[in-house]
Amino acid sequence: MQPIKVLVVEDSMVFRELLVQNLNRDPAIQVVATARDPYEARDAIIAHKPDVMTLDVELPRMNGIEFLRKLMPQYPLPVVVISSLSDKVFDALNAGAVDFVAKPAVSSREQLEAFIQTELLVKIKIASTANISQIKQKAMHQMEQASALTAKGRDLVVAIGASTGGTEAIFSVVQNFGTDIPGVVIVQHMPPGFTNMYAKRLDNQCRVIVKEAETGDQVKPGHVLIAPGGDRHMRLVKVNGVYQVECKAGPKVNGHCPSVDVLFDSVAKVAGPRALGIILTGMGGDGARGLLEMRKAGAHTIGQDESTCVVYGMPKVAYDLGAVEYQEKLQDVARRAYAVLSRM
Repeated sequence: MQPIKVLVVEDSMVFRELLVQNLNRDPAIQVVATARDPYEARDAIIAHKPDVMTLDVELPRMNGIEFLRKLMPQYPLPVVVISSLSDKVFDALNAGAVDFVAKPAVSSREQLEAFIQTELLVKIKIASTANISQIKQKAMHQMEQASALTAKGRDLVVAIGASTGGTEAIFSVVQNFGTDIPGVVIVQHMPPGFTNMYAKRLDNQCRVIVKEAETGDQVKPGHVLIAPGGDRHMRLVKVNGVYQVECKAGPKVNGHCPSVDVLFDSVAKVAGPRALGIILTGMGGDGARGLLEMRKAGAHTIGQDESTCVVYGMPKVAYDLGAVEYQEKLQDVARRAYAVLSRM
């Protein structure tokens, strides 16, 4: 099996060399070129045809986001952004990057090497399997609102789970939600700190109110709660007849905290047939079993189809388990959600 050819774009010579040395230690990876700025990167892409590119956002001569916007239409390839804590990563994802890693705030070489050999390597390997057709074009459909939902929305819940490629997939769905949509709870695998910025970004760009979830937040129509990244799982609970969320620390489930399975399991138990579960693009199988539990409890379920997934992992496992009632292209997920909810 041929190694994954990687182009490293990083202006810091020290960090660039550290990346090259540590990535090349993995036999599945081959760094074929490095670049200090987007102009060198463009030439390297033409010359070496890499499978994956790692990209710093802050670069000389042209920033990484502008580079992505100009690069993708001409040379589409999977890109993993390496960024400090900044909402610019969402601009990068919107511009076509597949995923990102948070650059650790450490100074020791040992900690940086550990970060590269664990987190970054995993992201590169996942990115190498990404569906580039979805990076090249994003179909976004506006839809008619089902006003009948407003009256009964307080008794319904929409639960969404996603991972790799999910930030843009979730935006594609949520931007089509109106203020009549029942309360929405979401787990998107993301490092701590970024979920709050992501929630604020969605809040600014969508008609619904979006926030990072806190224990006690009510799940109500026109509101979306994003599970906080870090060491807490988010669960649906019912207090005095009102849906709320509970965010509590716990061990990783399926390698993740928060876990989609944990959320979906709680929705199955608390809301049962009054819920709609949606599983979107992502690596692995987190959420598949929980979606099956939701369907067994009488909930309706939607899974993103293979052709529109960046990584057809989580939705595939869910589909193979029989957890997916409706399989839809990404641009049709919100439309299907409204159609299902209007009949509930």
